[in-house]
Amino acid sequence: MEEKVKGFGRLGDDYKQNVRRLDEILHTSENFDLIKKTLTVGDGELTLYYIDGFVKDGIMSKIIIYLLSLKGLGSSSDGKPSANENKLSSKERAEGFVNAHVPYVETDTTDSLDTMIQMLLSGATLMLGTDFGEYGIIIDARTYPARETAEPEGDKVMRGARDGFVETLIFNTALIRRRIRTPELTMSYLSVGGSSKTDIVICYMKDRADLSYVDELKTKLKKIKTDSLTLGHESLAECLIKKKWYNPFPKIRYTERPDSAAAQLLEGSVVILCDNSPDAMVMPTSIFDFMQETNDFYFPPLTGSYIRIVRHVVFWLALYLVPLWYLLITHQQFVPDWLTFIIPRESGRLPIIAQILLAEFIIDGLRMASLNTPNMLSNSLSVVGGLILGDFAVSIGWLIPEVILYMAFVAIANFTQRSYELGYAFKFMRILLLILTAIFGLWGFIGGSLLTVILIASNETVNGKRSYLYPLIPFNYKAFKSLFVRVKKYDF
Repeated sequence: MEEKVKGFGRLGDDYKQNVRRLDEILHTSENFDLIKKTLTVGDGELTLYYIDGFVKDGIMSKIIIYLLSLKGLGSSSDGKPSANENKLSSKERAEGFVNAHVPYVETDTTDSLDTMIQMLLSGATLMLGTDFGEYGIIIDARTYPARETAEPEGDKVMRGARDGFVETLIFNTALIRRRIRTPELTMSYLSVGGSSKTDIVICYMKDRADLSYVDELKTKLKKIKTDSLTLGHESLAECLIKKKWYNPFPKIRYTERPDSAAAQLLEGSVVILCDNSPDAMVMPTSIFDFMQETNDFYFPPLTGSYIRIVRHVVFWLALYLVPLWYLLITHQQFVPDWLTFIIPRESGRLPIIAQILLAEFIIDGLRMASLNTPNMLSNSLSVVGGLILGDFAVSIGWLIPEVILYMAFVAIANFTQRSYELGYAFKFMRILLLILTAIFGLWGFIGGSLLTVILIASNETVNGKRSYLYPLIPFNYKAFKSLFVRVKKYDF
């Protein structure tokens, strides 16, 4: 969707005309939650605009009480205009009033009507005055509805911090600042979307990140032409990346944990935060980055290394175990004597390849059903549904026990890492391997494996420079070793 460029220009010198124009633009008579409050201050007048639910009531009440106690809109201590007040420009009078009589830490003056409206609709308070001409005063006394910074449901740790990102941007930046207390941590603000004006923050370490890459990201974000980031980080990702539909492997890693985001920043990565989204986007990313989890670092090196190795083995087995089993049972001449137990005694009423594909769809159906099931029932219904469907399918001959066993392992193995995108990428590759093996046998299995490697190797990262197979290509021994071994003392 193309961005609709709409500029409001500037206000004029006539205060009454300015108020009428804002009323017309903001439709104040039709919006119950957009509050317009007019104050008489001495011989002058102030008009305040703010959105109910976005302002801090206590602070705004104190500001209004103080403003009503003034004797005018001048910059003197009591508000009376000084002898030289009339000689000052509108900007100087507005700034003088802010410095003398607006008792709040976050204030600004502007003559841009677009800025006034954007800040007002973002939650700030806009003030117009009879003596300020085309200038408006912005008081950033806003607060957003926010949930508690609880531990993310999909990214839990057995030990460690229990806080997580929320949908409020300023909370998320504070959670990172709490962990990294250095002036090198930079948080650059951008606004994206013609209608949504979504707040975006690029976080990076000036002394560790690739600054040319940061500039490249900023340029890409500024060039985005869209009306709204309706789906938050996913909409932003689709604007940043021109995805090739046939390559399902993800280019961006997401995390809801501030400790994980802080660690990535200290390693030189760039993190993008999007308002209304609890996910932080970590870039650039290689496929091996998905194999590292926060749990690895909250345990001693030996335990962390063991967990990491198990994760690698189990997840790659999730890709190759079922296709390899199907290849062996359809080409039994390849099966050694000590592995003959993997050959099923019964084949069932359906071909085994059809049974495996059916089980793949059933697993996804149960997963989608659990997402829409009330929390108090989801676990029990998932277990009961799986048991009933599995037992019924075996009893009538749809599935054999071996298929259920291997597919149950695959379903559980997918949870060894938290990226749904990577999990489904491996699922698509597993189905492709199965179909090619069923059609072409051994050569189909080899061809499917090569195609998987080609898709992984050809998948470009967001910056197009770092290989998706780094640190394997180009080879970096220290970084490659850290994929499997969690050393005691590591350098971020």
